Amino acid sequence: MRHQHTIRTHFIIALILVSATNCLAQQRVQFTQYMFNGLVINPAYAGADEALSLTFIQRNQWAGVENAPETQTLSAHTLFGKRHIGLGLTLINDKIGVHKSLNALTTYAYHLQVAEKSFLSMGLQVGINRRQSDYASLVGGSTYDPRLNDVAVAKTFLDFGMGIYFRSPKFHAGLSIPELIPGRFDVNDSVTIQLSKSPYFFFTKYRLKASDFVEFEPSVFLKYQAGLPFSYDVNANMIYRKVLTLGLSYRKDESVDFLLKAQITRQLQIGYSYDHPIGNVTLLSNGSHELMVQYVFRFVEKDITSPRR
Repeated sequence: MRHQHTIRTHFIIALILVSATNCLAQQRVQFTQYMFNGLVINPAYAGADEALSLTFIQRNQWAGVENAPETQTLSAHTLFGKRHIGLGLTLINDKIGVHKSLNALTTYAYHLQVAEKSFLSMGLQVGINRRQSDYASLVGGSTYDPRLNDVAVAKTFLDFGMGIYFRSPKFHAGLSIPELIPGRFDVNDSVTIQLSKSPYFFFTKYRLKASDFVEFEPSVFLKYQAGLPFSYDVNANMIYRKVLTLGLSYRKDESVDFLLKAQITRQLQIGYSYDHPIGNVTLLSNGSHELMVQYVFRFVEKDITSPRR
């Protein structure tokens, strides 16, 4: 009986450590509607909307899978100092299985006008990241083995990032390193888990006018992190009368994504995306859902064409 208990103990410890390593080594939280909320991928975007902008995103990944990833993010940013200084705040709550993460990030960006209606901005991001894991739920009850009682991961550490972003009426491009300080977890006296190295993001998009009513906006999002497979998103959005946006994306070896965004008023936008899994991901779920609500305090008349014309 003791021998069986020892085998079970070592199995649970191994399961916990593998689970912790996989969770902590994965890429940062990803969103499908990143092109509508640049602050979540690049701190230099703070203030780029040239008005106070509030965005909430709810993401439910891998629908139908128990303890699947679930993420909420709330971001706010605006422009100050004669349109040169952007300030932002981002809150990200992420949960996957027994692992939880809460990020609170403040952002500063400086915008330099390099041509008529063209700006180059540089941004810094500083905040805190609280990560914790409830391994007691994996054990399924109390245990008398002290090795299991000591296995716990909870840490609060500094989060620091930076980025550069260029924007004009037609062309946008940005490079960012959203996490420059990798975290370190001491599970116990003999086991330490080192988080992955810093991720690198590159994003670009270009707007093409097809007619007085229709525009196209293709974009590319590249993601690199040492020790993980290179990843990318390729997206194409069609914008009808500046009111309705329909989009299609491909995420490498993971999903084909469908996007829909509606401009309800001059200030309010609502977006929805569905990620249809492909390849091995189809074994996990029926897909992922994402809802976005954005409100920009912009009350100046914009060139928005009424769909009733």
